[in-house]
Amino acid sequence: MEAHNFFLMLAILLLAARFLSELAIRIGVPAVIGELAAGLIIGPSLLGLVSPDATMKLLAEIGIILLLFEVGMDTDVFRLAKAGSKPIVVAIAGVVFPFGFGYLVSHAMFGMSLLASLFIGGTLTATSIGITVRVLTDLQRRNSDEAQIVVGAAVLDDIVGVILLAFLYQFAVSGEMSLAATGKVGAYIVLFMLISPIAAKFIGYIIAHFEHRDNTAPGLLLTMTLSLIMLFSYLAHAIGAPEIMGGFAAGIAMSQHFRISLSERLGLPFVNRINRIFAPNPALSHQLETQMRPLIHTFTPLFFIMVGISLNLKQVDWSSVFVWGLSASLLLVAVGGKLVAGYLIKEPRLQQAIIGLSMIPRGEVGLIFAQLGYSNGILDAQIYAALLIVIALTTVVPPFIIKWLYQREAATSRLTQDNA
Repeated sequence: MEAHNFFLMLAILLLAARFLSELAIRIGVPAVIGELAAGLIIGPSLLGLVSPDATMKLLAEIGIILLLFEVGMDTDVFRLAKAGSKPIVVAIAGVVFPFGFGYLVSHAMFGMSLLASLFIGGTLTATSIGITVRVLTDLQRRNSDEAQIVVGAAVLDDIVGVILLAFLYQFAVSGEMSLAATGKVGAYIVLFMLISPIAAKFIGYIIAHFEHRDNTAPGLLLTMTLSLIMLFSYLAHAIGAPEIMGGFAAGIAMSQHFRISLSERLGLPFVNRINRIFAPNPALSHQLETQMRPLIHTFTPLFFIMVGISLNLKQVDWSSVFVWGLSASLLLVAVGGKLVAGYLIKEPRLQQAIIGLSMIPRGEVGLIFAQLGYSNGILDAQIYAALLIVIALTTVVPPFIIKWLYQREAATSRLTQDNA
């Protein structure tokens, strides 16, 4: 893409995302719905003004990485740990049920091949953590208990999804399943998520040291933090994890909640030094949030509008009985498999429903699975069209239901207070 065309496309994306998100807020729906709708309107599905160009996809990737950095900064890993096994249960159920039933529906009911059925099941396991978090943020519920469970489960979902994608892709290319190679990818990802926040925290301590000096050039904190996020995103990709995990890990490390404290009873001479390095720095975290937020709010909408642009609904054969039958069957699996995951943990009914609904949006993660299967000839055009319908509906509809449930809870609470 030539430079002047790139500038025009970027202007269209930013203006469309802003206009539709503002309109969405005015009519009482989450802003992310407006951004997704903007992508559908200006993309191949309707006007065809913008196509999913590689450059735009790269900008969208920066947007989701920065969003996950913000999520990491707001995530209290110790509070998340107190949730215990709940995120794990939700994540496992949210993978096992959609994958298992998606495979059975495809293979047993529609007679598809083993590999195609596995890819369909894999597509249905996806959860778009970006869309989920954005909806909860728009509703001012990101710091709620259910949001902490959802974030933990969605991160685990992404990790399992990447391992599953690597497993299926290897099977598609070689015709063989290597548990050793897949297990190695999984081990690398887990090690990365354990080690990277500690390394980023140490780097953050060094950044803070130079930031407070009088003879530093303006913008040191922002520049070094962006470099840290991009470096960790690269390292995440290098070990086989999604790039967004790098942004998430960096956000956790720079959060005022993250700390490592060694007991002085150990009697080691460097205990106090380590505790100072890994102690929370609320002032630095606040300063960083203030500087990063405008950048995040600029790039993040590019991700959501690109999700809408990537959903080319013109590829759907709307007159095909097979497409509608398959999409309806897979939609039941896609919704039910995630929704039931929320009810497997001990929480109030509303929170269970919110958790299950928050895991439903497939978004870009589902598109990656579907596109990979389609481009490699594993899925034909009709199956791909059915998956597009499922991904579109599971991405767009749940935010409306989540908002309605929260509004009903608020109305019930006010009624109870008035009667008291």
